[in-house]
Amino acid sequence: MADNKKDNENFQYIVRIANKDIKGERKLGLALSDINGIGERLANILIKKFNLDKNRQIGELSEDEVLEIRKYVENKEYEGMPAWLLNHRKDVPTGKNLNLLSNDLNLQINDDVNLMKKMRSYRGLRHEQGHKVRGQKTRSNGRHGLSMGVIRKRQEQKK
Repeated sequence: MADNKKDNENFQYIVRIANKDIKGERKLGLALSDINGIGERLANILIKKFNLDKNRQIGELSEDEVLEIRKYVENKEYEGMPAWLLNHRKDVPTGKNLNLLSNDLNLQINDDVNLMKKMRSYRGLRHEQGHKVRGQKTRSNGRHGLSMGVIRKRQEQKK
């Protein structure tokens, strides 16, 4: 493998996509899934869309291929992708299906939680109180704090 890198003078040791530095030695599928907001499934579909080999290293891609991937990934509206694959469906203000990345994704999640809190929905109240939100059991799991079990009182010694 090291000889292959030496033969290819255009090998990039760091590739920057969506404000994320990706090591050039990573395989293409894993490298794309390193980006916050792109999972393995979406990465594999992107690789098929651009007719690339998933076992190829991302540093071996030409600048044009990287630019094409970067342009498509950084565009929030993915054309031709099914809605179930995207991470922010039916955006409240626009009604569009979006796939957000890195900081945009974190900001949107915080905004969604704050909106739920503001309109006093059940999920918003659970978020405020720090309880489980998605219907999990709470009796024996997810306990916080230092106390565990029953603490016995010490019997004072009689003098």
